[in-house]
Amino acid sequence: MDLINMPLQLLVSGMAIGSIYALVALGFVLIYVSVNVVNFAQGEFTMMGAFVAFTLIVSLHMPIWVGLIVGTIIAGVIGYLFELTVYRPFAKRNKAFLAVMISTLGASMILQNIFLLIYGAVPLKLPPLFQTDTINVGEIVISVQYLSILCCAVILLILQYFLFEKTRLGKMMQATAQDPNTAKLMGIKVSYMQALTFIYSAALGGAAGILVAPIFMVSHTMGSIIGLKAFAAAIVGGLGDVKGAIIGGLMIGIAETYAAAYISGPYKDGFAFLFLILFLIFRPYGIFGEKVGTKA
Repeated sequence: MDLINMPLQLLVSGMAIGSIYALVALGFVLIYVSVNVVNFAQGEFTMMGAFVAFTLIVSLHMPIWVGLIVGTIIAGVIGYLFELTVYRPFAKRNKAFLAVMISTLGASMILQNIFLLIYGAVPLKLPPLFQTDTINVGEIVISVQYLSILCCAVILLILQYFLFEKTRLGKMMQATAQDPNTAKLMGIKVSYMQALTFIYSAALGGAAGILVAPIFMVSHTMGSIIGLKAFAAAIVGGLGDVKGAIIGGLMIGIAETYAAAYISGPYKDGFAFLFLILFLIFRPYGIFGEKVGTKA
């Protein structure tokens, strides 16, 4: 029975974790597509969302859904402040790609230390989204926590896909990313679109952090771990492609879950990046990616 059921249980867990990586990877992709830079602080929005939710749910005893909504909104607000203070001052300088990348790395470390000072170094635990531990599907035992994470993340991913690919706002964001000067001539407010992209990417990260917090201990370092894996997912999918970010996140989540179960749990983080290295040997630009260069 275990030989049949355990892989299916692991698949659900791997897809749940992978969907979190996919949400954060989408933040990387949206920022890269919009302003042609890599935001290495993207993972910190997951950390901030998780801490805000912890404060609301555990400290202030608010319902879980309030923590999810408010935490996501606050992450989006911080994303706007991030765009104002970290991206915009360097955007028009020479070699802006490098300048902004370094500034995002610095912002990542600053944010980690701010939350370390506020909440301390001891990891915190967020209560589960649902009280039921498991459900049985025949002889297969599935964790409700992982299943709920997967369902919520899939809903967010579907909404994100339709927003970016099917709506006028999404088309405007893509037009701004492809050619800001032409977009400006067409009447699109480029600075508004870029700020909106940072807000939305941060909100995605915040939502992902809140969803995964019940199975990850909430700490000031959780964002860097999730962010690195999400960036790996974006690379696997092809940096700049929405579908690739989703598929890359799922692939890495499933790969590390199976590796942890069948090889060694303590080294699961290393397996995720080993998977990235092996994948890029055979597909250097990702699943849907093309050779890219930096823009000064």
